Amino acid sequence: MKVNREFSVPYGCALRCGLDFDPESSVETVFTSSSSVRPEVLFPLFAPVTSLPGVGPRMATLIGKLGGTNVVDLLWQLPRDLIDRSMAPSIAEAPKGRIATLSLIVDSHMPGHGKRPYRVRCADDSGFVTLIFFHPRKDYLQRSLPEGQKRIVSGVIEEWNGEFQITHPDYILAEEDAEQMPRFEPVYGLTAGLTLKTLGKAIRESISRAPALAEWQDAAYIARQGWPGWQDAVKALHTPQGYKDIEPMAPARCRLAYDELLANQLALGLVRQKMKKLPGREIAGDGRLKSRVQAALPFKMTGSQETALAEIFADMASDARMLRLLQGDVGSGKTVVALFAMLNAVEAGGQAVLMAPTEILARQHFATIKPLAASAGLNIAILTGREKGRARAAVLEDLANGTAPIAVGTHALFQDDVAFQNLMLAVIDEQHRFGVHQRLTLAAKGRAVDTLVMTATPIPRTLLLTSFGDMEASQLTEKPAGRKPVDTRTLPLSRIEDVIAGVDRALKTGAKVYWVCPLVEESEVSDLADAEARYADLKNRFGDTVELVHGRMKGKEKDAAMARFAGGPANVLVATTVIEVGVDVPAATIMVIEHAERFGLAQLHQLRGRIGRGERASSCLLLYAPPLTETARARLSILRESDDGFRIAEEDLKLRGGGEILGTRQSGFPEFRLADLAVHQDLLEAARDDTKLILSRDPELADTRGQALRVLLYLFERDSAVANLRSG
Repeated sequence: MKVNREFSVPYGCALRCGLDFDPESSVETVFTSSSSVRPEVLFPLFAPVTSLPGVGPRMATLIGKLGGTNVVDLLWQLPRDLIDRSMAPSIAEAPKGRIATLSLIVDSHMPGHGKRPYRVRCADDSGFVTLIFFHPRKDYLQRSLPEGQKRIVSGVIEEWNGEFQITHPDYILAEEDAEQMPRFEPVYGLTAGLTLKTLGKAIRESISRAPALAEWQDAAYIARQGWPGWQDAVKALHTPQGYKDIEPMAPARCRLAYDELLANQLALGLVRQKMKKLPGREIAGDGRLKSRVQAALPFKMTGSQETALAEIFADMASDARMLRLLQGDVGSGKTVVALFAMLNAVEAGGQAVLMAPTEILARQHFATIKPLAASAGLNIAILTGREKGRARAAVLEDLANGTAPIAVGTHALFQDDVAFQNLMLAVIDEQHRFGVHQRLTLAAKGRAVDTLVMTATPIPRTLLLTSFGDMEASQLTEKPAGRKPVDTRTLPLSRIEDVIAGVDRALKTGAKVYWVCPLVEESEVSDLADAEARYADLKNRFGDTVELVHGRMKGKEKDAAMARFAGGPANVLVATTVIEVGVDVPAATIMVIEHAERFGLAQLHQLRGRIGRGERASSCLLLYAPPLTETARARLSILRESDDGFRIAEEDLKLRGGGEILGTRQSGFPEFRLADLAVHQDLLEAARDDTKLILSRDPELADTRGQALRVLLYLFERDSAVANLRSG
């Protein structure tokens, strides 16, 4: 029997999902569908883990902590290590402290009394070994180890009082059952209460349920790579014959990683294919507003800004909806590019909106855009949670009647009573901080709205392909003229008094200083620096010139503190990472980061980007608590060597893995179970190229390989992508 199954669009595909989405329809239609039907051949794999022998509700809960609720999830558990049981010495030759597999004759049973263990004496031609059991079932041991019979026993050899012994052997098998014990036993990640023996048994049972599936890969490519078929690859992954078989580049692992990457790329390709079919509007301005703002700019735009704008204008002028990612390093000028895109919409008779994730960032954008828009005679509005009563009503009226052609705001723009006269363009800044419903709701406030997504976090090419492969992308690779490199240094926390003395000297020259701490307040479980304690200490030294900003403060309090620092009497701002994105204070020339070893590489780069925005030389001091781990040392070293955000992002990927660059849950970056983006980049490129070829030849996945590829999409739970296809 086949059943219909609701599917959910993965968090983070946002506006780019576009599944059967029309701005005039309800948002919910994007998220559920009854047209997605899983192939019957996959039913055994998508049965709950409780369908496996020996897996009850308690065990299922423990397996769930490893990220698995269905049988197929157990197939994706990767062996992390091996137990080598291939050594089969005599008792006399067995090395102490290591696992050995012995062929023994059971000599005698010696039941224990009280706290004494149950002991079974065994022998071979070279001597004796005693098997030790605490709290055993006597009848089980007598059945498993009958006196006078031969048994294969595997476990750790120990020596006690001059005698060899094995405590609780891992395997006790009759000779005819010896093949049940693997020579190399895979070791998996575990959780409290879950043993390797129990998990291994469940995984082996899952493998037995893996069906033979029609080959979805190109036969010539598979042969060239020397890869096994899917079913054989699954078996080989969990039955390694040596350490080389659990390495990322082992043939079975590569085959399955490529399957996962192809499913990802194919899903993105199908969404992109669907998006291109959605009707858009041709938006082409006449240049009158853009030329006025261009004349008012206090700087010349960079070559990459000009290139990005040309790409954006071409997208807007087409009859398909624009969906473009604009990524640029800190200080590369994304806001100005966004402004020119919005002016293009206004020149065409429409409205544009720029949405930011925080009030601080929204007001920063507003402060940047307002004087430039004024030079073109435009009124722009701001709408955040702070606007209330009459002020909010006035903004809503201006948006509804078109008096305000450009709006900047936060989540407040999503509210039901916010209406636009003719919304043509939505610009979404730091898009990974918004949820799917919020972004779709914004697009629904206009007809065929073009979308420009911006991020100040440089995204490695591999993540760009896996997470934004359905988008066109523009990069800002240059920094505005006059930007000076930031002098970055690392110091142990023991020199903090020297740092404070240096801050004192800098303040006397008129400098402004950021001081970043990892915590808001003191923690009982952590000895990391907290912002409130550092604020109190620096305020005691420097008086009222010190301000504090952190995420638990109310919006008005944060804005007031920022205003005092940006243009007022405050010269030291103690903060958490709330200042990571968007805060622009050109007079700030010093950044101190406590416990820098606890921050991610991309995050440190973002924080450093808050300085070096003026004419004066700037310094970033990374304070660390020794001893440093190898990863932390590499992270700080890279930051000292480079200020290229794209290189830093690539290095961060190598050090931390794809899921942590922006935080998988927050960013919507896919979590790969089998592919390692730091290792399998070539496979990702091949999957992207193969996807283009597949969809150019068979866009509906209707031919023989196409039908097999549909199964692949379901296997890796890309059900939402299948909804883009006609049934067949």
